[in-house]
Amino acid sequence: MSRTSGKTSHSIGFGIKSNLGGFFAATFIYVGFSVYLYQPYFQHFKTIQYLFVVNVCLASMGCYILSRRWVVSFIGSFFAGAIYGFGPFSLGLAGYHPTVGFLAAAVPWLFLPATYGPKGKFRWLRIPLSALPFLGIVVFFQVSAYYRLFAVPTQAKLYLYDLGGLLAPLVMAERSMVVVGFYHIPIAALVMGFSMLLMARRFGIMVILCIGVILAFCSLGLNISPIMWLTIPVLCCAILIGAGTDGLAFAGSSDRKWIFASALIMAALSATTFFLAMKYRNTFAGLGLNHAKLLTESCKMYALGTITVAIIYILTLAKLRVHWLRLAVLCFSIGVDIFFSARFIVDKIF
Repeated sequence: MSRTSGKTSHSIGFGIKSNLGGFFAATFIYVGFSVYLYQPYFQHFKTIQYLFVVNVCLASMGCYILSRRWVVSFIGSFFAGAIYGFGPFSLGLAGYHPTVGFLAAAVPWLFLPATYGPKGKFRWLRIPLSALPFLGIVVFFQVSAYYRLFAVPTQAKLYLYDLGGLLAPLVMAERSMVVVGFYHIPIAALVMGFSMLLMARRFGIMVILCIGVILAFCSLGLNISPIMWLTIPVLCCAILIGAGTDGLAFAGSSDRKWIFASALIMAALSATTFFLAMKYRNTFAGLGLNHAKLLTESCKMYALGTITVAIIYILTLAKLRVHWLRLAVLCFSIGVDIFFSARFIVDKIF
């Protein structure tokens, strides 16, 4: 064996070990966090309700593995999995039957054959394989109807006012069981991720995302709840958040316009939630006081996000790479957001 091939074999072996190590580390954190979230309610759980814990772990792990196809760093993939498994949408599904969360957890795993499947001249098979998650949702509802298990109302679909969850997920969690949206600070990474998606011209992902959104607004019959189609665009956006986290951490000076745009959006969201909080605070007889408090918390999170992205922008403007510092700032701010917001949503449901 030549010296070059020896180095190649060594690098491949190291890469596999590194990926496995990252997967087990992420899984350990996901499991620990899920136990932390649901442990206060274990004493009241029926046996099937422990599936809530399993669901969020499987969802996070599946998204983590799927994201490794496009996301370079462990941190980016870790947050992609956390945003999908512990995001407002996935946690909100606990308001329905536990099997609904299991369906959401299965979606990223069903995308794996298309993502890591046929290559070379059989690459075209990835197109029909991409339909597996859609088929899985159809089969789930047909089997559920056969066994008279109506896990989620078939009339539940996405409405325009549900999009308010993109601005204030905590307020929407207070008002309904399913929240359409993500947490606050990851929105900056989502903006960066979308810009990277457009520049890379990943049309396949765009098509899958758009189909999922359109189906979520429509009632196709077949005993299918349209809201469950939303798992697919939420998954796509979670991966974009992971890629955007990498983008913010490793962006060069040529990408500073996108970082600046992310900072402006975060500042605008912070200002919007602040003014809405003031409006609700002045509601007659204090009827909007609770919403005002939640909007104030959202304002604080968006302000933290603005500061985080501003720091990264200043570092980029000064042409200072310091990736470790960028990742540390991102980990702290996004971690704080997920930790406190997920705790609020779980407590609200149970």
